Amino acid sequence: MAEFADQLRLARRVALQVLASLFLVTVAWVLVYRWVAPPATWLMLERRSHRPVADYGGLLPEDASRRIHYRFVTLEEVSPQLPLALVAAEDQRFLMHHGFDTEAIIKAAKHNFGEKNGGIRGGSTISQQVAKNVFLWQGRSYVRKAAEAYFTVLIELLWSKQRILEVYLNVAEMGDCVFGAEAAARQHFGKSAKQLTPSQAALLAAVLPNPLKFQAGHPGPQARTKQQRVLRNMRRLGGTKFIGAILE
Repeated sequence: MAEFADQLRLARRVALQVLASLFLVTVAWVLVYRWVAPPATWLMLERRSHRPVADYGGLLPEDASRRIHYRFVTLEEVSPQLPLALVAAEDQRFLMHHGFDTEAIIKAAKHNFGEKNGGIRGGSTISQQVAKNVFLWQGRSYVRKAAEAYFTVLIELLWSKQRILEVYLNVAEMGDCVFGAEAAARQHFGKSAKQLTPSQAALLAAVLPNPLKFQAGHPGPQARTKQQRVLRNMRRLGGTKFIGAILE
């Protein structure tokens, strides 16, 4: 009996040491990315290794290059219209919440459980999407959602809102093998992210839920409809003054 108790204490001590080590490693990882641009994300590696299963009506040709288009830029190198459009489209309470928007989560749950054919609506904030895109693998599971919540708390504690938005607009997928504002602006509009117009910024934000199906370079009626909705939200929020505090 005494031997079993000793083994149990040893196992508990080892488990605590492992958890402490994981905590320190993840905190250090998040702190590094507070100043250093992520060299790649898991989704970039996945896109690099193979094309998506769906071709979305031929929009993703079989012989398309798998070279990743990604160049990290600062907020100062991007038109202020784009961060405004992203907030207007994805997370209008971004400046008010601390990583989780309870109101949006409740609305999404009511929609998803109440609608028969309304599609799935997400309630993730920009902070949650950064946690998922930068630190985690793709997929749906309770383990991944728990890890997403954990990393969301860390980045909200250790990063500024400016850094969160900056990383988001750089790592978000905006086309097949196209990641971030600079690559998307050059790929879809032939210009730098600094030169994006409000309409172009709204279009990039409009396709984010599925940038492979609703391509900014070939926008269909659905993308155009959402683009107009994003533009209305941008105006309703007060234009770039709304996020001016974090762009200074």
